[in-house]
Amino acid sequence: MALLLATYALISGPALAADSTETKAKQIWQLLDYVAVDYGGAVANGTVLKASEYAEMQEFVATAERQLGELPSKTDKARLLQQATELRRAVANKADPAIVAQLAHALSSAVQKAYPFPVAPAAVPDLARGAQLFQAQCAACHGMQGHGDGPLATSLNPKPTALAEHLRARERSLFALHQIISNGVPGTAMQGFGSLSDEDRWALAFFVGTLPYVQSDKTAGAKLWQTNGQARQTVANLEALTQTSEHVLADKLDEPSAKALTAYLRANPSALDANKPKGTAIAKAKLGESVVALQNGDRATAAKLALSAYLDGFEPVEPALATRNRPLFEQIEAAMVSYRALVANGTPAEVQAAHQQLHGLLDEADKVLAPSENDTVAAFIGALTILLREGLEALLVVVAMLAFLKKAERRDVGVYVHAGWMAALAAGGITWGVATYLVGVSGASRELTEGFSSLFAAVVLLGVGMWMHQKSVAGRWQIYLKEKLSSALNKRTAWFLFSLAFVAVYREVFETVLFYAALWTEGNGWPLLAGLGTGMALLALLAVVLLRTSARLPIGQFFAASSMLVAVLAVILAGKGIAGLQEAGLLHTSPIAIPRIDLLGIYPSWQTVLAQFVVLLTTVVAFTINLRSTRQRATVIFRRRLHQSTRHEACCAYGS
Repeated sequence: MALLLATYALISGPALAADSTETKAKQIWQLLDYVAVDYGGAVANGTVLKASEYAEMQEFVATAERQLGELPSKTDKARLLQQATELRRAVANKADPAIVAQLAHALSSAVQKAYPFPVAPAAVPDLARGAQLFQAQCAACHGMQGHGDGPLATSLNPKPTALAEHLRARERSLFALHQIISNGVPGTAMQGFGSLSDEDRWALAFFVGTLPYVQSDKTAGAKLWQTNGQARQTVANLEALTQTSEHVLADKLDEPSAKALTAYLRANPSALDANKPKGTAIAKAKLGESVVALQNGDRATAAKLALSAYLDGFEPVEPALATRNRPLFEQIEAAMVSYRALVANGTPAEVQAAHQQLHGLLDEADKVLAPSENDTVAAFIGALTILLREGLEALLVVVAMLAFLKKAERRDVGVYVHAGWMAALAAGGITWGVATYLVGVSGASRELTEGFSSLFAAVVLLGVGMWMHQKSVAGRWQIYLKEKLSSALNKRTAWFLFSLAFVAVYREVFETVLFYAALWTEGNGWPLLAGLGTGMALLALLAVVLLRTSARLPIGQFFAASSMLVAVLAVILAGKGIAGLQEAGLLHTSPIAIPRIDLLGIYPSWQTVLAQFVVLLTTVVAFTINLRSTRQRATVIFRRRLHQSTRHEACCAYGS
């Protein structure tokens, strides 16, 4: 079977010239894997055991070297070709099989890193599904237990492989099994199962990988996995498991441990979930990878990894860290922004120094986030402050609209505003359910949602603020409200107010929901709910106070105060919107040495400051125009009245 697989690899070489880079890189990996596994059957102690197999080994390494030369140029390509030449010379000199296997595995791993292609399933495979597929597709030839003794085995030439044979299986990785299942072996009854989904082929590969092992092997592996930290580090994730054969693992551990660990993890790949890096560990790993990518001259990849360090590594722990040590949280977030800027434009030395600083800050964050006796108090305070901070902006927008409609004696339109904020709360509940039980909301999705909704609300509030200011300086409010407002507040305007209430509230609810989901852990549910309830009560009390206070203001003063409040909120949301798009990687970040003030939407970057300056300048210009036009109108009216008065006096004098 191995001979035919390798022959197929050689025959298909010319056809692969037209294939994609990924396909060719995968083909090279298969050739090198075959050499690493089967070279020992061709050469031993510097002596050729089988001339035909040795000739194949020479041909395989030569083909791999040639196909490497055909791959697109990259920084690492010269080093890969040097490794390929070293492997070819080792085979030509009949080197020890262990040395050849080491060289072949090192080169195959380097090829995969330089020309990436998937080597692991996207999710943990379903072995029960793999068992069903094996019985339906494979048992007729390979036998019910994989011993090569199925009902059709006697009629086949060559005979089916005994998949349960441990000596041969210990040399083969799960990825190699996946490739055989995907492509088949021409010249044998082993056909490819390309019609199956990739998920099913991985499930089948994992199940086949368990056949050489018995229950006692798996039991020993389970105990080893729980007690041996080195074992967990050696096979840390699905990629390591799919690429590592038992033979390779034995070089890192010992033979019994390698056998037991391989048996357990292939049968229980879900055990790797608990071994996944989380939070700051992901951030540290991505930052380290970005430094390496930059040193290799790949600035684009380094930038993507730097962004991933923030979105996938740091952002999930932001809520907990912000509630326990907000200054440290702000320091790390600013350092992340600065690091991404250096990756884009700085030197490798500057990036390395920034990386070391960030690594130290993340170590501090680990200490702060470690479980402590004060977790209950921290959960309550965190839940309370998050709700108050996020809810205040939305509350001010909704209260301003309701107060305006009350002054205008249009309480009927207030129903649309109430419907808007209540719909936003309902949408927030749906978001919580989706984020908790169906899909994970990525950091990028969160930042984009917050960024675009903030900018939308800022633009709307800017327009509303300028309109309210114009009316506040125009005078004759009672006449305006009675004659104009009823026709102005039509159905279209009512639905517009609904949209504004929904966007303003959902933006804050969306962020609050994700913060609470990140903070929610076993044992702190009640403190979080208590903080939520207290925060809601305080916001409701504040809403009542604001509504009653606004009701006592004269109409002109109310609109003047409201216009200023709305304009300030527009400036704040403009800064937050740009910052959100920057954190999602959609906009470039140019750091500036100013303090960060979340409450005012001020962030240390030129882009956010300029956006706020544009909104502020627009507001000032609009307000100035409003005042000037009002003064001009007042002057015209005064002159007209003065003229009328003079004419009246003249007429009276003439009549007398």
